Amino acid sequence: MDKNDIQNGRTALGLEFGSTRIKAVLIDGNFHTLAAGEHNWENRFENGLWTYSLDEVWRGARSCYAALKKDVLAKYGVVLRKIGAVGISAMMHGYLAFDKDGGLLTPFRTWRNNNAEPAARELTALFGYNIPARWSIAHLYQAIKDGEPRVGDIDFLTTLAGYAHWQLTGEKAVGIGDASGMFPIGAGTREYDGRRAALFEAAAGKYGFGRGLADLFPRVLSAGRPAGALTEEGARLLDPSGELQAGIPFCPPEGDAGTGMAATNSVRRGTGNVSAGTSVFGMAVLDREPSKAYPEIDIVATPSGAPVAMAHCNNCTSEINAWVGLFEEYNELFGFAAGKDELYGKLFSAAQEGEPDCGGLLVYNYLSGENITGIDEGRPLFLRTTESAFTLKNFMRAQLYSAFATLKIGFDILRGNEKIKMGHINAHGGIFKTTGAAQRFLAAALDTPVTVSETAGGGGAWGMALLAAYMTGGNGMELEDYLDEKVFKNAEAETVMPDPRDVAGFERFMSNYKRGLSVVKQAVTALKRGRG
Repeated sequence: MDKNDIQNGRTALGLEFGSTRIKAVLIDGNFHTLAAGEHNWENRFENGLWTYSLDEVWRGARSCYAALKKDVLAKYGVVLRKIGAVGISAMMHGYLAFDKDGGLLTPFRTWRNNNAEPAARELTALFGYNIPARWSIAHLYQAIKDGEPRVGDIDFLTTLAGYAHWQLTGEKAVGIGDASGMFPIGAGTREYDGRRAALFEAAAGKYGFGRGLADLFPRVLSAGRPAGALTEEGARLLDPSGELQAGIPFCPPEGDAGTGMAATNSVRRGTGNVSAGTSVFGMAVLDREPSKAYPEIDIVATPSGAPVAMAHCNNCTSEINAWVGLFEEYNELFGFAAGKDELYGKLFSAAQEGEPDCGGLLVYNYLSGENITGIDEGRPLFLRTTESAFTLKNFMRAQLYSAFATLKIGFDILRGNEKIKMGHINAHGGIFKTTGAAQRFLAAALDTPVTVSETAGGGGAWGMALLAAYMTGGNGMELEDYLDEKVFKNAEAETVMPDPRDVAGFERFMSNYKRGLSVVKQAVTALKRGRG
């Protein structure tokens, strides 16, 4: 890489606000990662809701960008001032409502909250279209139904990606993938569904809410469209040093589902992908919409607007991380020198030696509620019978099975009821950085070959950088062709076929898992938050 390319802005930057990490990835014209920065953060459970403060958003963004600048300087001896294009991504859905003066009306409500479940059920029946509780429209309708103070003062409602983009560029816009987690997209329109918007407005009007969705929501943009430029104020917000230059073009901000599709080259119809981190979601790009609405399946959109069936699960790696942290404490107690990377490697390797059905052990990784299985609140559980084979190998295998168990329930609906078939699944996310186990067990869960590319560790921030590069360098190509012919043509990847013994073992695990869900529900009832 010629450092002149960095100095002259022949680059693209993706900045993604994930659930536990904010990450920035700078790529060159060949889509290789030049530098990266990150900042760890955690959501908080306050007043019954999961949230992040907006101050944390910008502290984290500045910390992440500063780490990126430091990486660029260390590697290339260049101060990062110019960037060719930027894209902002974040966890999808949620509720960020502002008044006409730009003041936040309530703390940010993330995708992790299930409080809008009553509104979601009512809207699903009204629309004939599944509306999950985490969608922005469900949060809005629940606030209206509950008569929340100042709900009538809402002037602008957006997602986290849309908010960050607005603050940096002054533009109230979102990419179509992110928009599809706010409100249904009309078939073939690439806009919010007008008929369903009218239905919503009539229902909300009965509670005295008189604002139209077109006035409240950000405008919808497909991949490749320009979405504004970095303002002077935005440049100082991200880089208080004053070194970052204003005027950098921004592509439409996207949700983490859209960046996952881009990062795994899964935007063409008939492809599918799994993105695994704090949450896990699997997506199948459809030739047609499902025959009916399923509460377990969202219909969202690719960054270019094609319909996608998504099984979204609120929980994936958090419980595994908690147990690895416990093992790390054990090592420290006895003075063993082993870092987390080594721990993950050893424990995941041990899992591959466990019994195909985990020896009868059961793990429920529900740090938060889970819509697909009807669990209202998080109650992580480890269960076994007196006959279970309680070994470390089986325990770790059960932890990894649990990471994909709820996802499997959603995919089984697509395959069983809708006869949707995929030749293979492209996977990415932190859980696949430790090679072998997670990829093998996902293949078993879905009974489908799973491909992990060399770029899988780049994750959503890298996928967002690709979308930024596409906006400035697509030259009229369709996004599907751009990714195929420009980005992934020579990419190295490894595909794992499902092992029949693993598939059969996962089915036995799931049979027990489904029966044990009643125990989790009882734990939610018996152990309420805040009680001693």
